[in-house]
Amino acid sequence: MAQTLRLNPNVAELPPYNAGMNIAVARSKTGLADIAALASNENPYGCSPKVTAALASLDPSRYADPTCVGLRDALSRRLSVAGNRIVIGNGSEEMIAAVCRAVLRPFATVVAMTPGFGLHEIEPRANGAKIVKVPMTNDLRFDVEAMAMALQKKPSIFFISSPSNPVGPALEQSQLSRLIAAVPRETLLVFDEAYFEFRDENTPDGLEILAESAISYVVLRTFSKAYGLAGLRVGYAVASDERLARAMSSAKTPFNVNAAAQLAAVAALDDENWMRNSVASVVKERERMAGEITALGFFVPESQTNFLFIDVGCDSSIAFEHLLSHGVIVKPWKEQGFASFIRVTVGLPTENDRFLDALRLLKDKLSEAKVAS
Repeated sequence: MAQTLRLNPNVAELPPYNAGMNIAVARSKTGLADIAALASNENPYGCSPKVTAALASLDPSRYADPTCVGLRDALSRRLSVAGNRIVIGNGSEEMIAAVCRAVLRPFATVVAMTPGFGLHEIEPRANGAKIVKVPMTNDLRFDVEAMAMALQKKPSIFFISSPSNPVGPALEQSQLSRLIAAVPRETLLVFDEAYFEFRDENTPDGLEILAESAISYVVLRTFSKAYGLAGLRVGYAVASDERLARAMSSAKTPFNVNAAAQLAAVAALDDENWMRNSVASVVKERERMAGEITALGFFVPESQTNFLFIDVGCDSSIAFEHLLSHGVIVKPWKEQGFASFIRVTVGLPTENDRFLDALRLLKDKLSEAKVAS
């Protein structure tokens, strides 16, 4: 009798990551050629022309720099942070995995938010940790006092995204200061700022605030969103000290960030005006969409990101299929307690109009079903 293979139970029991549908899959499923991909929070304006120019010099026959010196130096200058505290990853998602491998021991406790980013749960659980989820308030704002109470248990890691993914709001400075004061010496704060560039001007820079604190922290940022490099997968972590950064570096694979991604990220940093202009266009559209969605009677929390989180009043899978039939991909939220929400990326104005038209039809359909029942 063949021996039965024993799998790692921590990994075998992980929930699947809720990824947005691919455009090619949507075309195949709907038969529509024109698809508005509004599920994965990509920049609808693409990337800076400087990125395209830089990629022309790529030699794909050579290995990339495994230590990402050029990109770390560029970030060090931009952020005024020592290069030995910066770790570059294959997207900021890899940095979540690296920090879990570097810090967690079996049966450790991790605190995360709900609703929250799936990998804030998946990666700790893959490392054998127990997850404690802190819900947001009923109106989907940060429950700072509930978080502070959870921190009294001295978890190994506390994950929080600000601006929040998937909801959208950002911590105010007083709220962030309250949380920092509540973080025990034994706890690592992982502050996920993937949507940092989209925040309002009066919203604090987490890295600046944390630099003045005495706690252990990691700040996560990415080039996938505002800089338009989602397809190249490049993000980074800034650690509170060199020892933590070195442990995270040891926990990732060698040559983890490809040469194209490194070239592109350096070029993107060199065109800050392009990034800011594209972000301004997205923010303007975000506010327009939020106003129209609210006028339709749907609940949409305040957002400082490039997406909106919408309670559609029905199972999100029903809304997803309806919108897909109209050529619009959104992300149906599947987290327990939030199955009536969808997350929609702010796209080009024409894409957003297409989404809003389809959403109006969904409202009509739901109203008719309610009357019929």
